[in-house]
Amino acid sequence: MEQDMTQIDMSHQEVQTLYGNRVRVRVCGLCRQGDRLLMVRHRGLNPANRFWSPPGGGVQFSESAPDALAREFLEETGLIVAIGGMLFVSEFIQPPLHALELFFVVDVKGGSLRLGGDPEMSQDNQLIDEVKWMHFDEIKQHPVQEMHQLFQHCQSLDDVFQLKGYLPWGN
Repeated sequence: MEQDMTQIDMSHQEVQTLYGNRVRVRVCGLCRQGDRLLMVRHRGLNPANRFWSPPGGGVQFSESAPDALAREFLEETGLIVAIGGMLFVSEFIQPPLHALELFFVVDVKGGSLRLGGDPEMSQDNQLIDEVKWMHFDEIKQHPVQEMHQLFQHCQSLDDVFQLKGYLPWGN
């Protein structure tokens, strides 16, 4: 147990070093398969030591948002995707973290679902520890601090795909 807590602390410190005290532009993909949504679980981001969110990550300099999202999906899930329209922008501010998140519709075109990783994180401090398709009821069963804030504002999977505009959360 002490080893696990040390690993969490190291991951948390690495996250703060890489992403803290600056605005980060992220892309996120809402990928639906029937009545399930593709979700990625990260560890070490909050006191609960788990955080579920749709796949996504940071946009690199000179990379378009759709290209960044396709890259992130491949890195995190092993899936090759087509990027559809943008649905909404979410802003998360909880110092030292500040992120603008662009949410797009995503469709799977190939690849095989697998647990991927974050190339910017060290091998010993990978954040992603699970990738899976989840029913909306399963998503809502998790405590709110373990889920992306968008799910607090939705009562169904259809509601998720109806979100529009600018959504400020975490401030």
